[in-house]
Amino acid sequence: MTVTDEMTGRSGGRSVVEDLAASGGLDELFERIDSGQVELTGSDGLLPALLKETLERGLAAELTEHLGYEKGEPTAVARGNARNGTTAKTISSEVGSFEIEVPRDRAGTFTPRLVRKGQRRMDGLDAMIISLYAGGMTVREIRHHLDSTLGAELNAGTISNITDAVADAVLQWQSRPLEEFYPVIHLDAIRVKIRDQGRVSNRAAHIAVGVDMEGIKHVLGIWVQADEGASFWAHVCAELANRGVNDVLIVCCDGLTGLAEAVEATWPDSVVQTCVVHLIRSSMRFVAYQDRKRVAAALKPVYTAASEDAASSALAEFAASPLGARYPDTVGVWERAWERFTPFLAFPPALRRVIYTANSIESLNYQLRKVSKNRGHFPNDTAAVKLLWLAICNIEDKRALERERDRGKPAGKRRAKPRLVEGQTTTNWKQALAQLTTAYPDRINPYL
Repeated sequence: MTVTDEMTGRSGGRSVVEDLAASGGLDELFERIDSGQVELTGSDGLLPALLKETLERGLAAELTEHLGYEKGEPTAVARGNARNGTTAKTISSEVGSFEIEVPRDRAGTFTPRLVRKGQRRMDGLDAMIISLYAGGMTVREIRHHLDSTLGAELNAGTISNITDAVADAVLQWQSRPLEEFYPVIHLDAIRVKIRDQGRVSNRAAHIAVGVDMEGIKHVLGIWVQADEGASFWAHVCAELANRGVNDVLIVCCDGLTGLAEAVEATWPDSVVQTCVVHLIRSSMRFVAYQDRKRVAAALKPVYTAASEDAASSALAEFAASPLGARYPDTVGVWERAWERFTPFLAFPPALRRVIYTANSIESLNYQLRKVSKNRGHFPNDTAAVKLLWLAICNIEDKRALERERDRGKPAGKRRAKPRLVEGQTTTNWKQALAQLTTAYPDRINPYL
């Protein structure tokens, strides 16, 4: 028995099972389970049967409390109400489906709390369905999984209604008020497949991640549109401004034509920084596979240069080299992006690591691509946003559980992954914030 059990005078479930096992009270049950005579889950399983007995006992206690007298006591006429039999109800749960007898009263005033009127599923089953959906499973796959593993027979409409129940939460999240000021915002998009008028087409799911004054990263929103165009990014920025974002110091994004102008139309004083990872990736499209490592090494002096002049000299040196002569289009990518590539070169190293790449949002996108790929296509834009939001919540919850299991272990034995994006603290943020304060004292001091 634990300390808590001793203080409260109660025996925890684990303690009860251990006591029964030690006394031999579970030996016969275990023998039947081992021999296959007793199943644990499913409509005829042990766990549903135990849950049925527990619920029926609890419902009977609720009715006793409601009526004010125990079953079997004389029912005086003055009481005005009495027991009136039971009604059968089939309940689906995370351990299987089973039938319970819900007690009634003659006056019809009994409202059970343990199993609510109209409730056909235990709350844990709804959470399981939403978790499976967030993992990328389709409604048909969830239905088959529940039927084959738990014996819980739910139709596709019921499962769809369960997942649709989170639509209000998604809407609230998508329209929630935001901070007035974000030092850094990362913008990027991934491709998802949407069924539209009988045809499946590719669309862009636009994602914005903001870094607040504490260095904490937040997914600010998800928007789905047919194309990743500058005009739609202008709509995204305008929506963020309408939700309270008045100023942004640095916006890190890819080199999409017109995107920088769309950002500056909303936040005129912001610095638009082209993501170096996107830039390298774009320049490698023209390079043969066997030369990519050498080209990447030759380009590194460009984006690690101490100043813009040094970066320009490094690019000119690469252009004059045999590799540069072989791949002039690679040089052209950097030259065309030069104006939006170089802003971060004016900052010290700690701040460069924060703004030079949208790497954090790339990690998020990698996880979301896996989920959306498993899902195939979506019936509409709303379904895509719902799944991506659920996937973020699901991934963060799983990682939080892993970190909780690692709590107290030596650092060398911890295997849990850090937060994906939501709630993650930017590395070396305090040093980066100090450098931002030095560079933009008038804009950042009011928010310190």
